[in-house]
Amino acid sequence: MRVEGFNHVTVNVSNLANSLDFYIGILGLQLIHKGNTDAYLEWGSAWICLIEKPEFTESIGSVIGIDHIAFSIAEEHFEEAVQVMQAHEVRLIRGPVKRGLGWTVNFLDPDGIQLELHTSNLRERMSVWNNKQE
Repeated sequence: MRVEGFNHVTVNVSNLANSLDFYIGILGLQLIHKGNTDAYLEWGSAWICLIEKPEFTESIGSVIGIDHIAFSIAEEHFEEAVQVMQAHEVRLIRGPVKRGLGWTVNFLDPDGIQLELHTSNLRERMSVWNNKQE
């Protein structure tokens, strides 16, 4: 498997507006897209997707925080990577599936942390997203 690097992180937040104030206003990330309950923010070659989950709280054991971490992989290595994970009985929880212009597969590490292999970048993802909105 040839993971190329970090791709994005998806974070569950309790209040999207407050989170945007923090990530844009304080950390200086660039807003690329804002939906009703999600937002895509870019910094460098990676991005953060914020997903509003108002039913969650900040109590211990809640699911506020990291939803999953994604790693970039070249599309030509994607199928082989999925086969390697299947051969090692890695628990796949979504996919492989085409999302936007790229492929993705979500899986769990030995501690149950959700990870993703993703073949596209933010611009490619947004080009498809924006076309759906029109």
